[in-house]
Amino acid sequence: MNYTISHIASIIQSKNQISSTEKINYLLIDSRKIVFPNQSLFFALIGARRNGHDFIEEAYERGVRNFVISEPIKTTSFADANFLIVDNTLTALQTIASYHRKQFQYPVIGITGSNGKTIVKEWLNQLLQPEFHIIRSPRSYNSQIGVPLSVWQMNAQHTLAIFEAGISTIEEMSQLEAIIQPTIGIHTNIGEAHSKGFRNKEEKLKEKIKLFKNCTSIIYCKEDIEESLLPTEIEKFSWSRKTTADFFIKEEIKKNSETILEVVYKNQSHTISIPFTDAASIDNSITCCCTLLQLGYNFTTLAPRLQQLQAVEMRLQLKKGINNCTIINDSYSNDISSLSIALDYLTQQAGNHTTTVILSDILQSEYNEETLYQQIATEFKHRNIQRLIGIGETIFKYKNAFNSIPQTEFFISTENFLTQQSTHQFKNEFILLKGARIFSFERINNWLEQKVHQTVLEINLSAIAHNLKEYQKHLLSSTKLMAMVKAFSYGSGNAEIARVLQFHKVDYLAVAYTDEGIDLRNAGISLPIMVMNIDEAGFDAIIEYNLEPEIYSFPIYQSFHKYLQQQAINNFPVHIKINTGMNRLGFDLNEIQSLSLALKQNNTMTVKSVLSHLAASDNSLFDDFTFQQATLLNNACELLQNSIGYTFIKHIANSAAIFRHQELQMDMVRLGIGLYGIDITKNTELNLATVATLKSTIAQIRNLKAGETVGYNRNGKINKDSTIAIIRIGYADGLSRKMGNGNGYMFLKNTKVPIIGDVCMDMTMIDITGILEEVKEGDEVEIFGRNININTIASLIGTIPYEVMTGVNQRVKRVYLDE
Repeated sequence: MNYTISHIASIIQSKNQISSTEKINYLLIDSRKIVFPNQSLFFALIGARRNGHDFIEEAYERGVRNFVISEPIKTTSFADANFLIVDNTLTALQTIASYHRKQFQYPVIGITGSNGKTIVKEWLNQLLQPEFHIIRSPRSYNSQIGVPLSVWQMNAQHTLAIFEAGISTIEEMSQLEAIIQPTIGIHTNIGEAHSKGFRNKEEKLKEKIKLFKNCTSIIYCKEDIEESLLPTEIEKFSWSRKTTADFFIKEEIKKNSETILEVVYKNQSHTISIPFTDAASIDNSITCCCTLLQLGYNFTTLAPRLQQLQAVEMRLQLKKGINNCTIINDSYSNDISSLSIALDYLTQQAGNHTTTVILSDILQSEYNEETLYQQIATEFKHRNIQRLIGIGETIFKYKNAFNSIPQTEFFISTENFLTQQSTHQFKNEFILLKGARIFSFERINNWLEQKVHQTVLEINLSAIAHNLKEYQKHLLSSTKLMAMVKAFSYGSGNAEIARVLQFHKVDYLAVAYTDEGIDLRNAGISLPIMVMNIDEAGFDAIIEYNLEPEIYSFPIYQSFHKYLQQQAINNFPVHIKINTGMNRLGFDLNEIQSLSLALKQNNTMTVKSVLSHLAASDNSLFDDFTFQQATLLNNACELLQNSIGYTFIKHIANSAAIFRHQELQMDMVRLGIGLYGIDITKNTELNLATVATLKSTIAQIRNLKAGETVGYNRNGKINKDSTIAIIRIGYADGLSRKMGNGNGYMFLKNTKVPIIGDVCMDMTMIDITGILEEVKEGDEVEIFGRNININTIASLIGTIPYEVMTGVNQRVKRVYLDE
């Protein structure tokens, strides 16, 4: 359906009249997720920590012209923008979604329960896809905000909808029921998750089943619901292991990786196989089986489909830690049920390794505290957990419950733990982090990954800002700027550099790999981020962290398209890479027509930009080739734009081209190495500041006699009595071995001093003979920076500045300065 902004104003009862006929197809709550700004309506939601009204200017600058607000703002600052004024922007969002839902008559399945909502939704999608065109909640969009955004995706092409509904306290489900308006209800289970907002389990259950008020049927487990609480007129489909039910589980047999169920349905016995053995997956599979039976499927059809169910990845994160440790970070939630699941995963992954759990207080109001921690201790003992670190006042209070655990330590707070512990106390073990959000376990996660080294790379953030402005002087006012922060921001540190760039309002960031984008999102970076090299392993993270992938070939296009289909995601923003002569990544020109057709037909992706990579923009000998590349890109863009029917950003200019070829600025430029103070064009008009300074210290000073040698293979020959200093840096830190034996030098006490002997793995020797000032152990030495230019280092070792910058190892500590 198409809505005009004036129609929406009427639906949500805006306090002001809007006569505009602009079409609205997209509802926005996040200024980072703008794809079609001219068709979007931005709701300025007010949350506990952020106020959407603070992001109106940002959304406006990115092209949004329609807003729903509840606080007074200076609307005259936003020419040609429409502002719908309401009492509550969240209520307005829910109202328009509810109205939209009423326009469709096909079946809608509403799912609620303490756990398993997302799994059941995804499995039903797998099972029902052959017969239905399904719209479903993306990811876990089941909240007061997520539900209306999910329902808004309904259209006339769908034949079935599946939506989750999650609540955290009383008086929430009625709003979700009014939006989803389910015709079929599913209750997965009633457990401990999200119990804090309820006095007891009965209160939570009564709130949840409000979702089924107007359903024609409901699927549920008899052990979880008191049937008298359900509406009398509703058709009930129950399942049970203990008592008579529509679907009775007579026997469960687990063998290898599957579970065989002997069931009774309509007085007939049936056997079905489920490809899982854990209790949660079995229950969720049964719920799905019952739903298909309720929809009229028979066992001949559903049994083979159940065998093909695929696991849905959960939120547990597995990563490498310090001292050969492995970290399992599951600090998304912390209740007894999810703890049990996480403990299973820990023991499964750890094998014979030592298992450690770092656990915060469990925030579940309906449990007796002492009983709760005794139960947890029993779970630990059952799984042979060797070590427990408890954090929080409550778990500290009941620490004696864990006497059966071989090694225990308890701390009042996360801060208390971090100040009293040492990373050396964690070695060769699997560590599960399980903490409620208020305990900020991400600090512990970061601490367990901490890297320490005396040699430092000093980054001047003020110089970054200065260099940005130097290049912006040469841009047209309409030209956008994408800052390259790939390869750890050319070795300088992703998050810190990105924060400066965000403060100075660059338009885009670009990283090489998904992990780099994740780091930026975790650091609070909200700018759009393009990821230049993606693979299937990173698709989940691309979506979860709002990253925008570069699509450069048909195989990667098809893989991502298939993934988006599976996730029920449409119009996901992507960037198309064209090969115009670099002959690296990119679609060739003869592939553009087929690509255009696929993009137009499939509708899973929206093109945010089309780009290419200049091969030699810094070299005047290849200027003709540079302009040829630009022409080819323009030709490709014209073909693509004519086919898909909308405009996008075009960009090809890099740091060198920004200055040398200003006519190639197009819609956006990509600023890379120049941002870090390195001008490979060697143009004196650019007044760039030094950003990075690599420093180390003197570990020891030696006085040597003529005829002695220094280092491996006795390559450093002493021709006269000399004094040498051993510096705490080597090729493992990124100092090239080509710098050895007098080829390179360092800067000490205002003097350039030569390197003597080979560069070693962790140490390098310099000849400090003749320095007039006193030199002592611990003195600082510069490897490159203000006194020794990176271009000079690159020339000495026969490489390019990029390699010198990115070659500085991650074990080298980064220190940030802001002048």
